[in-house]
Amino acid sequence: MNMKLDDAIERQYRNKRMFMTLAAGVAIYLVFAWMSFNHDAAESWGALSLLPTLLVLVTAIVSRRPFESMIAGCVAGLVMLNPFDLVSPFADNISIVLGNETIIWIVLVCGLMGGLIQLLEISGCLDGFSEWLQKIIKSRRQSMLATFALGVVVFIDDYLNCLAVSTSVKKLTDAYNVSREKLAYIVDSTAAPMCIIVPISTWAVYFSGLLEENGVAADGSGLTLYISAIPYMAYAWFALIIVFLVAYGMLGDWGPMKKAEARAKAGNPVPADFVDEQLVSNVQAKRKLSYKANITNFAFPMILLIVSTVYFEVDLLRGALFTCFVTVVLYWMQGILAFETQVEAIFKGFKVMLYPLSTVIGGFFLKEVNDSLGMTSYVIDSITPYMTIIIFPAVIFAVMAFLTFATSSSWGLYVLAMPIVFPISLTLGVSTPLMIGALLSASSFGSHACFFSDSSLLAAQGAGCSPMQHAFTQFPYAMLGAGLSVITFLGLGFMMA
Repeated sequence: MNMKLDDAIERQYRNKRMFMTLAAGVAIYLVFAWMSFNHDAAESWGALSLLPTLLVLVTAIVSRRPFESMIAGCVAGLVMLNPFDLVSPFADNISIVLGNETIIWIVLVCGLMGGLIQLLEISGCLDGFSEWLQKIIKSRRQSMLATFALGVVVFIDDYLNCLAVSTSVKKLTDAYNVSREKLAYIVDSTAAPMCIIVPISTWAVYFSGLLEENGVAADGSGLTLYISAIPYMAYAWFALIIVFLVAYGMLGDWGPMKKAEARAKAGNPVPADFVDEQLVSNVQAKRKLSYKANITNFAFPMILLIVSTVYFEVDLLRGALFTCFVTVVLYWMQGILAFETQVEAIFKGFKVMLYPLSTVIGGFFLKEVNDSLGMTSYVIDSITPYMTIIIFPAVIFAVMAFLTFATSSSWGLYVLAMPIVFPISLTLGVSTPLMIGALLSASSFGSHACFFSDSSLLAAQGAGCSPMQHAFTQFPYAMLGAGLSVITFLGLGFMMA
């Protein structure tokens, strides 16, 4: 009787939610269609161009579903452009996004990394490494500091950082009742910040090339100019300092992080409503290895991944592809796993990454819609008439940080922004390294703080919590770093005026 009553209540609740979702969808369509009817095609969208992104943020906070929220924002933007033709623009935009070289690179890298992690798990080598860590790490504080230290060492790429570090230490931090949310925060806070302040990284290669393409640096001197801007990358420095203080225990737990840590200290490091996909947990290694062999078979692929990425001109795709190939051969020759089992595990690794990847694709889709609405150009053009040499670096940091947070585009957005920002900064007489520092700080903040950015999604996936759980718990610390960065850029602008 009680079961039937519970089923009836659940069904009633589900029907109510379905009705409310449908009603909200119709209301949103009508509002954005009304804006489309009242818009002059010859004029820009102006401040209205911000509305699809704001819809994404509000929907994500309410629903805790980042991918679905972004699709809602994308559809709302398409309704603004043409309320009677949604299917064809949707298909065209998603085709453009999926054909983007960056998206193809991201899909392949994340899939191969997911496959490599699956190999490390089912071989038992990951457990061996975790046991070794638990023998040398003797406290909760040490487990968090070790996570931070690994993040500092793995500076080649933020994807590599987010997935490799979180996977390596997850069982260690679980043993010391560190919440998965705090693990995700520590990993994410060292990923992009470390990548931008170390000139041997995918970020340095990309942005130094972008500086040369925009004429900011002469051909061949982009990296030299990039290095000169490293001292001015304020957000990256503050983010690293803050996460160290949090890991050490000098900076306390705030807001949602406090609640997550209280739950973890009570013996529940994994969020109650998080379902961890163990797609290959039923697969066992063909032979058990010794303790030292397990550590070696874990450490070798990880070191090879870093070394090969550097060897292939800091290209993580080539590094991941080469490492997966060598690892498969290595495990097969030792009789640890059958070849067929390893191939299946790699494909299942791709499957585990599908939701984070779909959300990243949604972010690129949202950027395409925002570009059609002219959002980035509107925001930058709106602030430039009021700029002075003192406030320009701080304002550009704040504006670009907001745009990066709102669009999750920590790289692509700057292709549009640099041709607008640098001519203005040269006219005002602002130091070029300082401007680069402000832009890279904004990019780092957006990659770190945005709940649907690629690195945030991968950090949450690797640590074992949902993207929104990670976003809410880390946001106060990200905002602290952003506030300190604004003050720093104001001070630097005043000193250089």
